[in-house]
Amino acid sequence: MAFFQRAQRRDRGPVPETKDSKVQRLIALTLSGRPQWTPRNYEALAREGFARNPVAYRCVRLIAEAAASVPLVVFEAGRRSPNHPLMRLLERPNTEQGLPDLLEAFFGGLQTAGNGYLEAVQDDQGQPFELYALRSDRMKVVPGARGWPEAYDYSVGGRNVRLTRTGDGWMPVLHLKLLNPLNDYYGFSPLEAAAFAVDVHNASGAWNKALLDNAARPSGALVYGGGDGGERLTDEQFERLKAELTETHSGAAGAGRPLLLEGGLDWKPMSLSPADMDFIDGKHAAAREIALAFGVPPPLLGIPGDSTYANFKEANSAFWRHAVVPLTERLARALTGWLGAQFPDVRIGCDLDAVPALAPEREALWARLEAATFLTPQERRRMAGLGDDVPAQDTAQ
Repeated sequence: MAFFQRAQRRDRGPVPETKDSKVQRLIALTLSGRPQWTPRNYEALAREGFARNPVAYRCVRLIAEAAASVPLVVFEAGRRSPNHPLMRLLERPNTEQGLPDLLEAFFGGLQTAGNGYLEAVQDDQGQPFELYALRSDRMKVVPGARGWPEAYDYSVGGRNVRLTRTGDGWMPVLHLKLLNPLNDYYGFSPLEAAAFAVDVHNASGAWNKALLDNAARPSGALVYGGGDGGERLTDEQFERLKAELTETHSGAAGAGRPLLLEGGLDWKPMSLSPADMDFIDGKHAAAREIALAFGVPPPLLGIPGDSTYANFKEANSAFWRHAVVPLTERLARALTGWLGAQFPDVRIGCDLDAVPALAPEREALWARLEAATFLTPQERRRMAGLGDDVPAQDTAQ
């Protein structure tokens, strides 16, 4: 068997020259074969940013749900191929999820961690027949001898599975990452860029909650003026006063209840009022910074005080054009390069005509093309993204 395999390799002719980056090998000198951990505490980032901050949570959900709703189509030889095996794979990536559910998990991880992972399960013929989205916090990149990832380690509960390249060199894992100028293997998440604004926003909410718990009043001090010739309260008086404040004047039930002072006691406020701290404006400013990091227009989040967009319609159009469409088109190109090795001469694209939010822009484009009488039908179709095939009635015109 080994003899026939060697003979087959000889019949294929000389092996083509492999071109590779020279500088990438410098990374491999120190990192080859060792898993590289994500350079931050992903769990804390997701807990404080996604789970406890409504603005960041809504930004992630908006982008993930919108991007997952864009239909993906398969083109073969420049034409749509709805019956292609790859199209059937995209329509039903696995037995538990449809494509929107799979992509929502993928884009959610990409926005939260800066990294998105898809795993392809192959059948007996080596063709992908199932796709799964993997959690970013469980994945570790394993660099190879040339500096590029040669495997991925997926760890759960102390157990580890290594996903390696197949015999023909194909990687069954698609790793899509956002730009990170400080790391060679992991992306930089918008949530991490907005970490300071998230802390400010969360601290504002915690301060407001503590203020309500403390009778909705700023803190202060009871100053003892030395009534009856004494210079300080006795231990019994101190404990009785503290118990009275705790039981009667704290919590929501004690809000607004007057404080009866006697025996030389005087109330001295010690903290600034919410108006002095510009509490509401500061919280809205932090919310706008979070929205800025994700690329979500503040009007879509209900944040007041932002007059950048004239109305909600323009904000929604800008959100789709600047945040959603580039993300989905980038995934389509990545899927084409990833699955193209298993499905040659195939391209995956985004069906933007099926997106209701982009319908006004599409109608305006069609109107301009219809008015451009100097263009041929083929040029109009090409500019509209419909291909060069012209129906018979258009050709007759």
